[in-house]
Amino acid sequence: MIKHNAILEVNLKNLAYNYKKLSSITNQSICAATIKADAYGIGVIKTFETLYKNRCRHFFVATTEEALEIRNKKSLANVYVLNGLENNELSIFNKNNIIPIINDKNEYDFVNKNIKKNKKLKFGIHIDTGLNRLGLNPNDLLKIISDQNKIYILISHLSSADEGKNYYNIFQNKKFQEAINLKVNAKYNSLSNSMGIILGNNFHHDLVRPGISLYGGHFNTKMKKIIKPVIS
Repeated sequence: MIKHNAILEVNLKNLAYNYKKLSSITNQSICAATIKADAYGIGVIKTFETLYKNRCRHFFVATTEEALEIRNKKSLANVYVLNGLENNELSIFNKNNIIPIINDKNEYDFVNKNIKKNKKLKFGIHIDTGLNRLGLNPNDLLKIISDQNKIYILISHLSSADEGKNYYNIFQNKKFQEAINLKVNAKYNSLSNSMGIILGNNFHHDLVRPGISLYGGHFNTKMKKIIKPVIS
C-alpha cells in the first residue's frame, strides 16, 4: 500500500517578516494578529510565540478554547475572542484576562448585569457597519453608551477590502467613524483586516487586525508585493 506523504513547510522567518512589514505600513496604529483556527492551519502556538517575540501584543482568536490555549503560554498579551461569550460564564474571561467581543444586545445585557461581580473584566463591542453578519446596530450602541461601562475595544469588519476601488469600503469606514463619534470612548478602535491595511491610513484607526496576509495570502492585490509566502 502506498502511504500519503505530503508535507506542509512553514517559514517562521517569513511570518515574522510579514508582521514587521505590515507594522511598518501602519506605524501610526497598533498591528495586532488574527490567529484563529489554529493560525489559519499552520499551528497556533508556534505562530503566537513567533509573533510575540516580534513585539505583537494583541491577538484575535475565534473561540474561548483557543484563547485559553494561548493564555497558558503567556499572561501579558491581550487575547480577544471574536465569537463573544459563547454561553460561558464571565468568570472564565475575568479570571484568565481574556477579552470577549460582544456581538449582540443580549450578550451585552448579560455582561452589564454581571460585571460588578467580575471587576477585572475587559470586553469589546462589535458594531455592524454593513457586513450584516455580526455586531450591534448603532441604536443598540447608543443604549450601551448610557450605561457608562468602559468598552476596551470597538471593532467592525470590512466586507470588500480585497476590492480596493469598491465604494462600500468608504461607506463602512464612514459608518464606523460615526460610531466612534458617538463618544464610545473605547481604548482602541479597529476596523481593518488584512486588505483593509492597504486601503490607506484613514482605515487604520487605532489598531489593525491582519490575518491571511500574515500567512502569505494576498488576493492578487498590491499586498502581493508587500509580503512573503509563509507556507509551501
